[in-house]
Amino acid sequence: MIDLHAEACTGDRLEPVSGALLFAKFAAPPNSLGYCGGDDHRSLVDLLAAGLDGPDLVRLCRAFEGAWPYLRLIATSAELADPLDPRVVEAYWIGNRLLDRVSPADFAADLERRFKPRTARADWPWLMAKPVEGSLPHHSFHVLEVMPRIGLLRAGHVAAILPSMEQCLIRPARVIANDPDGLLVETRPLVIVDGRLAFGPPVDQHVRDGQVEASPGDVIAIHWGWSCGRLSRRQAQRLSAVTAAAMRRANETI
Repeated sequence: MIDLHAEACTGDRLEPVSGALLFAKFAAPPNSLGYCGGDDHRSLVDLLAAGLDGPDLVRLCRAFEGAWPYLRLIATSAELADPLDPRVVEAYWIGNRLLDRVSPADFAADLERRFKPRTARADWPWLMAKPVEGSLPHHSFHVLEVMPRIGLLRAGHVAAILPSMEQCLIRPARVIANDPDGLLVETRPLVIVDGRLAFGPPVDQHVRDGQVEASPGDVIAIHWGWSCGRLSRRQAQRLSAVTAAAMRRANETI
């Protein structure tokens, strides 16, 4: 089993401390596959590999039309000027207390501006009600609530895009071994049980190392088959808790 109570790394923050580089660690995997962000996939990966923060990287981060509004909402609610503040980036991808600073009314208003024009009239009420019911502007909300119905990966049934939803969720994984192609990790897959989303028993999976050093026993975050960096025990617990809560709310209207 994946032991989230073992310390994965020192400190309580993902490296690097640059918010733009931290965002790129999570955003580069789907961008390299052409799923989101701008078209300049190579530049994003190259800047990330070189650890170069600056205007070019910020421009590439702002091109993520799905994630950027969430960052902006979190930053505004926390009275932070920069959507790429590391605390904001961590809140969106992993989860932290800044998510609780976003009021249900502000979250609902943001959803209405972004998604009401793209949502069938009969489907809109369920999405509009989510903030009042406790949903948070975390990446898992977008994957579990928006993607199945009005995201870029449209489908008639959740089961049809379950593999894509699984890959898009940020999940904790424990490193089992290093190999020439990356890392062998243990993680829990996304499954459907009795018509409801759930995490199945742990399975082994190969992921790209994402140029992040990790050793057997470390807990890392994975996204679209990449390692996005090591997680501290607290971060892994936050990620698991926020994702589990998002899944419970998604199952109410699946």
